[in-house]
Amino acid sequence: PPPLTGIWVGDSKLCAIGVHCGHYITSHGLALNCCTDLSWFDHIVPCGLEGKGVTSLSRELGQHVTVDQVLQPFLDTFQEVFECTLVFSEDPE
Repeated sequence: PPPLTGIWVGDSKLCAIGVHCGHYITSHGLALNCCTDLSWFDHIVPCGLEGKGVTSLSRELGQHVTVDQVLQPFLDTFQEVFECTLVFSEDPE
């Protein structure tokens, strides 16, 4: 529940999900920590949430997990869950 949006493992955020609306434009996205250098989060209050941490798939699984390993299974699952077809463009407009 808000403000704890995203994907959590205990008190540590694994994936941030966000939406921004402004100037008649809506942007959305997510950040899934695969093999992120988590030491950078020691210098900030991640997502403005005091007392909460950040984790990664690599930390949680105890092995190095790359974005390349996660990308296709993630996209396949996204399409299945949201019952959609993803379309990719080489020329972003």
